[in-house]
Amino acid sequence: MSNSAELKLDIKRMLVDNLMLKIGAEEIGDDQALFGPGSLGLDSVDALQLVVALEKNYGLKIPDAAQARTILHSVNSIAAAVAQASGRN
Repeated sequence: MSNSAELKLDIKRMLVDNLMLKIGAEEIGDDQALFGPGSLGLDSVDALQLVVALEKNYGLKIPDAAQARTILHSVNSIAAAVAQASGRN
């Protein structure tokens, strides 16, 4: 498994564990929207928990709402931000 695939699976597991989702990590698509219509159905409380979990697990700081909307769009966008922040891109 590539580092990228491993990171995405790790992020999915973190989503399931931290947000107490009722689905398995393997059921979350890499490009699936996390918020909004046709998404995983996360809300603003989930977003706050996710920001805290990303900082705790990956040291990823999300300074403002505009960046949060972009970064928290999908597993792919979170993985890209984590990779960029850690120099793994």
